[in-house]
Amino acid sequence: MRKGNEPAIEEKDSNSLLIDLPPLDKWYVRKSRSYFFRFYSHEIARNKFSGMFLVAKNGHVMFERTTGYSNVKKKEKLTAETPIHVASISKVATTLAVLRLCDQNLIDLDADVRKYLPELPYDGITVRMLLNHRSGIQYYGYFTFRTWHLGRTMTNKDVLDLIVKHKFRLNFPPGKKFDYCNTNFALLALIAERVTNEKFPEIMKRLIFEPLNMEHSFIMHIGIDPETVAQSYDERGRVEPFSYLDAIYGDKNMYTTARDLLRMDRGTYITGFISDSLKEQMYTGYSRQRHKKSNYGLGIRITEYKGKDTYFFHTGWWHGNTGCYASLRSDTACVIAISNRYTKVVYQVPRLAGYFGNYPYSFTYE
Repeated sequence: MRKGNEPAIEEKDSNSLLIDLPPLDKWYVRKSRSYFFRFYSHEIARNKFSGMFLVAKNGHVMFERTTGYSNVKKKEKLTAETPIHVASISKVATTLAVLRLCDQNLIDLDADVRKYLPELPYDGITVRMLLNHRSGIQYYGYFTFRTWHLGRTMTNKDVLDLIVKHKFRLNFPPGKKFDYCNTNFALLALIAERVTNEKFPEIMKRLIFEPLNMEHSFIMHIGIDPETVAQSYDERGRVEPFSYLDAIYGDKNMYTTARDLLRMDRGTYITGFISDSLKEQMYTGYSRQRHKKSNYGLGIRITEYKGKDTYFFHTGWWHGNTGCYASLRSDTACVIAISNRYTKVVYQVPRLAGYFGNYPYSFTYE
């Protein structure tokens, strides 16, 4: 049963999500599209942008553009249904899966990680500390470079095995401070696998993609031929080859579309998809940074300015893939920009938040 203004999960069509929020006024939509088009033209559609841009309010897509190529060599164009790698935006989806497992009493946020990964050689790290990057564990990209044969593809289990073998020192005592680190989410994927006895790609399909109708989303893994997915390009349009780290998931490796990310965002409002208690904990900041304005919840970045609405988002960057997902929760709005050709224009997304509410960003044009 849904309560109040919580959205339904049904869809009306490919461009409009049916939710229990007030319908959008047609005049407001027309006026907004003009504004969004100017934003897109000024801030996104430059430097050969290859990707997807989407703006939604109350679950309705108000403006959307897709351009570029999924495979330049094969002349295959991107469409609104082409999954591309969204890098660390994957952490939001991983978090939702972990929280759903918490609701099923399979994971305890405040349990020691060794309850699930008993071989881990560290005391005092909780599941919550992995989710909010307060574990102190080193980034696997640093220690694998010294201890791994770079010609061999690495998996999440390999990351854990190296930690067990070498007992790399922690960067700081667990819980003492924030340090953004992909290893945290690689370990979370392993925990999900241990408690369900399933592989992480199947867990994500069962817990996130299928319930939210994210039909064009999947987790990249060793069983998928890299030549069959959307390629990644640097800023000069050269292919970014897959590396030995490209089979590690949880922290990255979700391939999806802007529309599917909107469906994921919608899932965060649905009553019962995540319990109210865990939802509140997800969107609570644990680590104030940068003059106490930047913060991090459970798998979500937060910007907090006094007298302004709280801005929730997550960015991504891996090889040539960059992106920004913004969830404007005070206004049930969502802005998404994802690209498979390296560009920083996706990070202009926050400037559109001011159009919807009292957020600490704005965009003006002449």
